[in-house]
Amino acid sequence: MTTEVRVPQLPESVADATLVSWHKKPGDSVVRDENLVDLETDKVVLEVPAPVAGVLKEIKLTDGTTVTSGQVLAVIEEGAAAIPGASAPAILASSSGATAEAKDSVAKEPAKPESGGKLSPAAKRVAEENKVDPKTVQGSGRDGRVSKTDVVNHLSAKESAAPAPAMAPSPAMAPGPAAKAPAQFVPPASTRGARAEQRVPMTRLRARIAERMVQAQATQALLTSFNEVDLKAVNELRGRYKDQFEKQYGVKLGFMSFFAKACVEALKKFPAVNASVDGNDIVYHEYFDVGVAVSTDRGLIVPVLRDADQLSFADIEKSIGNFAARARAGTITIEELTGGTFTITNGGVFGSLLSTPIVNSPQSAILGMHKIQDRPVVIDGQIVVRPMMYIALTYDHRIIDGREAVQFLVTVKQCLEDPARMVLHV
Repeated sequence: MTTEVRVPQLPESVADATLVSWHKKPGDSVVRDENLVDLETDKVVLEVPAPVAGVLKEIKLTDGTTVTSGQVLAVIEEGAAAIPGASAPAILASSSGATAEAKDSVAKEPAKPESGGKLSPAAKRVAEENKVDPKTVQGSGRDGRVSKTDVVNHLSAKESAAPAPAMAPSPAMAPGPAAKAPAQFVPPASTRGARAEQRVPMTRLRARIAERMVQAQATQALLTSFNEVDLKAVNELRGRYKDQFEKQYGVKLGFMSFFAKACVEALKKFPAVNASVDGNDIVYHEYFDVGVAVSTDRGLIVPVLRDADQLSFADIEKSIGNFAARARAGTITIEELTGGTFTITNGGVFGSLLSTPIVNSPQSAILGMHKIQDRPVVIDGQIVVRPMMYIALTYDHRIIDGREAVQFLVTVKQCLEDPARMVLHV
């Protein structure tokens, strides 16, 4: 008895997906719920599990194919067992069928060797283009997953290890009679030989990010205002309660929960910052769904803290930790990435001192956090050293005036420099 493996029902906001990599080949044994293939959408990578146990009899679609909900991906021979050394059935070029001649030619092709570690889609493309054996690449991801960065670093290490060709002595350095006129400078020839280039197609996520960023720049009147925050009070509060907090809630007390709470207080005072434009209308959201930008190997994604005003500091820290882990593992859901009303991004974790973040359309504003740096500041006429951070608010000037943007940042600053305000809501 055979069972078809089909593309799962895609979310309503996703029209199609791209088949990026098969984890099994025809003739392999599969167990129920084992991941067979990865499908990449504009936002997340979806795993397609085996509906039954048996042998993968036939693969209908190859890597790189665009698929839609319900489309047949493969056929499993239910209850069968793989025969060692047996030739694998043919892989069809498309779901629409192929001629007998095409099937024969595919069947005669030798099976590709299975990679030593699990490769991300981008890593697989770079490895194939540069003829790199995945078994020789050390994966840094979860469960030894090989990322694009791992492959690029592997290539760089090979290049640096190769012996450089000996340089011929420069004519200007050769012994001889003194020249009457200064010799014309001739730049030395490159010792690197042919300089390689790589052309790698954008992943669907990267293409979607590019589209959204360009759309935001083209359709919104973006402006950025800045301020700086003294984080001494937050540091003292974290230092005083961090051990007790972690013991009680099982999660560390970080900075993001303070910033999320401070932004909620500011959003309550300035609802335009929490609004969005829909045609000729302004939609004022009476709830606070705060997106938190998370960096992954595939690109930047923004999971959403629903009703952030109702979450405790521990709830926020737990949610952010859970989002980050599942985002990097590729198991976060599309529903968790949609519907935010405001976004916070932290470039400071990478060392950024100052930047102008881009609004996550259709939202109207985004807060940028940056590196905490000890700097001399004047307080009560005295020069003191304090842990300072620049904060930036990029906003859509069509509906948010400069006065509101500046006062929003001042409110965030006040809440962080005097955290009691977030408890008293003043």
